[in-house]
Amino acid sequence: MTGSSTQGAKTLLHPVSDVEKAKAVYTALLGVAPQVADAYYVGFEAEGQHIGLVPGGGPQGMTSPVAYWHVSDIVAKLAEVTAAGATLKDPARDVGSGRLVATITDTDGNVLGLIQDQ
Repeated sequence: MTGSSTQGAKTLLHPVSDVEKAKAVYTALLGVAPQVADAYYVGFEAEGQHIGLVPGGGPQGMTSPVAYWHVSDIVAKLAEVTAAGATLKDPARDVGSGRLVATITDTDGNVLGLIQDQ
């Protein structure tokens, strides 16, 4: 199969109802302090993965954790996965620093994320 490459699921985002309580739990779990700790997002870097806490599920309304797969070409990968039967949930958008993110649902309704760093 040809197409754009996938570098693995390296970013995991978790919706949380109380960011301060969740921050304490994830700090204990991961053994590191967060690198980003804002009212709207808390992010940890641990063992090559980024773990993010999203208060209230954020503007995208997350209701469960989402694994974000890092890809070399998000537009090409979105075309590939939708042609294979996935449904576009949130189109690619720039979230800052040249990072593009998008979400899809698989054929069972599971939400999967895609990230491209430029």
